[in-house]
Amino acid sequence: MAQVSSKEQKSEIERVVDLDRMGASGAALEIVASDSERAALARRFGFLGLPAFSARVTVDRRAGGQVVVEGRLRGRIVQACILTLDPVTQELDEAFRVVFKRDLAEERDPESGEALLSAQIDAPEPLQGNLLDIGEIVAEQLSLAADPYPRRPGVKLEDVLPKPRQGGRPGRNEQRRHPFAGLAALRDKPRRGR
Repeated sequence: MAQVSSKEQKSEIERVVDLDRMGASGAALEIVASDSERAALARRFGFLGLPAFSARVTVDRRAGGQVVVEGRLRGRIVQACILTLDPVTQELDEAFRVVFKRDLAEERDPESGEALLSAQIDAPEPLQGNLLDIGEIVAEQLSLAADPYPRRPGVKLEDVLPKPRQGGRPGRNEQRRHPFAGLAALRDKPRRGR
């Protein structure tokens, strides 16, 4: 995650920090996404729009080979309502913290070989090399902060479901037809040739 490699695709909002050149006091970044960066992020995450997006981030070294990236995202996301597909705006103001650690072996599932995630909140992620793409970390945090089920205020599921036909459900005096009633009739029908 968020580490710069020649094989990987470039991030939409790339901001690379060289950890070997970072001073003892760490690094501070003010990221304000350009129009093209916001448009690319909106496409990547399936937003209708991203009219505003910025982040303030600090990168600090800690004892034991840890690198801590902390920051705050601010912005505005426009997504499609899951019920009506109308535009829904979400204001962002989210803090985040990601910890990396050098020489940390990634745990892998013995059967599938896929990387395993730790359930600990502050579990460090492996850090290889000396370059860290802070822009990609910010982009990933944006995707986590976005509402996974945006809904226009006041809209209920009943508002978008088809209306029942001719009175809807059977009344108290009406008997409800069982879905397998047709099969029962076939079972009880006498067979030919026996």
